[in-house]
Amino acid sequence: MIGYLFQCELALLELAERSWDDPAAEVRMEVLDDIEFLHGSGTPAELLQSKHRSEAGQLSETGKDFWRSVASWIDALKKIGNPGVESMPLLRLVTTQVAAEGTFYYLLRRGPGRDVSAALARMEEVAAADGPKTTAEERKLYLELSPSQRYQFVDALVISDGSPVMSDLDSSLARAMGIRVNQQDAVLDQIKGWWYRVAVQLLERKDPARQRASVSAQELLCRLDEVSDQFAGENLPITEELRRLTAAEIDAYHDDLVVKQMRWIGLKDRAIATYLRDYHHARAQRSEWLRTFKITEEGLADYEQRLWDEWDHIFVDLTDDLDDESEEADKRSVGKNVLSKTMDKVADEPARLGSTTVGWVGRGTMHSLADRADPDEGPGWHPDFSSLCRNRANEQEK
Repeated sequence: MIGYLFQCELALLELAERSWDDPAAEVRMEVLDDIEFLHGSGTPAELLQSKHRSEAGQLSETGKDFWRSVASWIDALKKIGNPGVESMPLLRLVTTQVAAEGTFYYLLRRGPGRDVSAALARMEEVAAADGPKTTAEERKLYLELSPSQRYQFVDALVISDGSPVMSDLDSSLARAMGIRVNQQDAVLDQIKGWWYRVAVQLLERKDPARQRASVSAQELLCRLDEVSDQFAGENLPITEELRRLTAAEIDAYHDDLVVKQMRWIGLKDRAIATYLRDYHHARAQRSEWLRTFKITEEGLADYEQRLWDEWDHIFVDLTDDLDDESEEADKRSVGKNVLSKTMDKVADEPARLGSTTVGWVGRGTMHSLADRADPDEGPGWHPDFSSLCRNRANEQEK
């Protein structure tokens, strides 16, 4: 079990380390290998096998961990069309065990002591030996490669030995992400909580709606900013220039639910135009934040949930005294009050905790929620918005 968790957190660590030089790097898991890294194309630039042993010890040249990895890599390379030297992915074994001097593992580590030719000769000697039977098939598979293929294979092979064991990974993660020591536990708890949810999506194979192909270093950096900003208070950039909407822009929203919600409480054109201005620019600003990885979809969903919660308290409080016998005029009056108080409250809610956000982003985002309101959950302004939303949906279906 620790081995699987190690694989998951190793993918996070490797992605964090790449983020400094290549924020466009992407990671995926269990497609062609334990962990894969993509760099601007569908073909992996690196195939990584992760091996965790709590009692480190030394790597055995005839060990199952290595030779089964070799067989896995050969199979993966066949699936991507046996790439040539130019497009050959890096084949990397990350292990908590240690490479002893004189072994081919030692010769395939990064650094000045790397010697591909000597490692190749030693690997072929081990592969051709009589035993052990536990790796006979995998060693045979390697020897069936042509001499040039074996050289290309070994040339692409990198041994990363002495990796921290699972219980020591947190300090490596904190360093890779640049997290301050006094914030390490709090920030890592949130980052790892997010990462494990992402990992489940990466590993999902049955439900397309719940799966994702990969995660980029840029998205990790964005999530790290969101979490770190709770302690630093950094504000999201405002790039939208607030302006009056044209008559054509306003008219384009004429049949949208966001406008219907305002019509149901009796708002006039001038008030609707003002609220639509917030709605229009907040939509564009949120899209810009998502596009440029200033906020993640999870961070935005958290913000919207906080806005919804403010509305819910206000709506329940102001509509509690109404009943089925209440006059329509009274209901509209209450609805206007719900809208006004909600707008005042959400204008002060930051898009990212610990920061500040201009008021029109909160007001406009609240209208976005009203535009896609759930009849059972809201948000809405009119006390009877639930039935009004259902009636509208029924009419549209007809």
